Amino acid sequence: MKIPIFASFLLLAGIIYTGVKRSNKMIKEEENAFWEKERQANSVRKKSLEHLDYIHIPEEILTLANPKHNPVLQDTLSCLNKLAENPIVNLQGITNTDLKLTYGTANITILSEYDENYTQLSILLQNLAGELYEEKRNEDCLKVLEFAISTGTDISYSYYLLATLYAENGTPEKITALIDNVQATRSTLKDSIIKHLQDYANESLHSAV
Repeated sequence: MKIPIFASFLLLAGIIYTGVKRSNKMIKEEENAFWEKERQANSVRKKSLEHLDYIHIPEEILTLANPKHNPVLQDTLSCLNKLAENPIVNLQGITNTDLKLTYGTANITILSEYDENYTQLSILLQNLAGELYEEKRNEDCLKVLEFAISTGTDISYSYYLLATLYAENGTPEKITALIDNVQATRSTLKDSIIKHLQDYANESLHSAV
């Protein structure tokens, strides 16, 4: 009885060894491919950045009124106006290697700055929207969030708050279009955002029946 058990153990060990060997080979091939791509990227000359998808903050957002002189709102609007003077580009989900391949190694620093400006924009827009929602300025909040979503923000709460506004306005069907917008982004949180929105949309539609 011990021989079949020993034979099974040897078979299992052989399968594990083969699997590990194959896995190590794949990892090695991926590493080689990465470094070859990186080598090619580092040799790409500087290219023009004029065709980048630059983001421009709408004037109607930059000039939002602050009748109550809310210091948080005022500070956020001030930061947005300063940020609007700088180039803003959403490069989330694009590796430095791919950026160098497309625009040249010499541009990587300035592209990182453009992307950092976009990160600041996403945060400021969410802060602005949250403050407007607290003040029950839903129309202005809607404008800010719809602009944020149009830029491909990966701040999940921006999508959730916009979905809430759609439901409160009696237009839960717009959440479906919002889900399509998320699907088109490069956000690493895409799947979780979509699931949350789908659940929320189903709840809102059932409540409306």
